[in-house]
Amino acid sequence: MSTKEKLQEDLAVAEKESDQHEIILYNDDVNTFDHVINTLIYACEHTPEQAEQCSIIVHYKGKCGVKTGTYEELKPRCSMLLNADLNAEIV
Repeated sequence: MSTKEKLQEDLAVAEKESDQHEIILYNDDVNTFDHVINTLIYACEHTPEQAEQCSIIVHYKGKCGVKTGTYEELKPRCSMLLNADLNAEIV
């Protein structure tokens, strides 16, 4: 593979990675663990175990990345979290 081909391949990978965003869920003092877990299962298609782990991370660390994808894929999921009175954003 030539240097030019390698550079083009690296650029293509970088462009694909830059298309990726993440939903960050933030801690609050209002919602119960059950509500957060059930909402993550519904909105982000988490397994119960995955949702529970994320809720624990959010509780102790203050935030957690809960879903990765393109902005278009994440926008409706983030809206579901926000509509459930959770604090989340796409980064």
